[in-house]
Amino acid sequence: MARLEREFFARDTLEVARDLLGRVLVRLLDGERLSGRIVEVEAYIGEEDLASHARVGRTERNAAMYGPPGHAYVYLIYGMYHCLNLVTGPEGFPAAVLVRALEPLEGLERMRDLRSGRPQLTNGPGRLCQALAIDRRFDGADLCASAGRLFVEEGRPIDQEAVVSTPRVGVRGDERARSALWRLYLRDNPWVSRS
Repeated sequence: MARLEREFFARDTLEVARDLLGRVLVRLLDGERLSGRIVEVEAYIGEEDLASHARVGRTERNAAMYGPPGHAYVYLIYGMYHCLNLVTGPEGFPAAVLVRALEPLEGLERMRDLRSGRPQLTNGPGRLCQALAIDRRFDGADLCASAGRLFVEEGRPIDQEAVVSTPRVGVRGDERARSALWRLYLRDNPWVSRS
């Protein structure tokens, strides 16, 4: 499968979020492919989005979120879990899509080792980062680089009827931030993090 090119990410964030469903996230680790089909995402758009890390303006922590598109924004939450976001839209505008869940495809044994044998491999943003050995070293990584160790492949298209839109999980902020239907997932997929 071909890697996604920068033009894919340099579009409207909600369009990118929808189009990421069914694509394949790949991590090359010591010559082994660890991969999963993207089944759940959340969009974070602009400094006006009070659930976004960009709500406070540009900082050292969120700098990757300001672009260019097609790069990773990886942060640590609760001092222990990494989360992977894919930067979208025009450079200079802070927008990204959080990858919340994957359906594991390749490298399951390695993923199990990285998750210390826990049965839930990739149904949650922290779990999938642990299963794919993604940490802050990938913050700012170019997902479109030909020699990159983290990238997204084409995968297979998803019918619109299979996509569910809900408010994002556990967000704070104003009513708009809490009610925006910017979490998208594949209906009835067992790897989705929450119903």
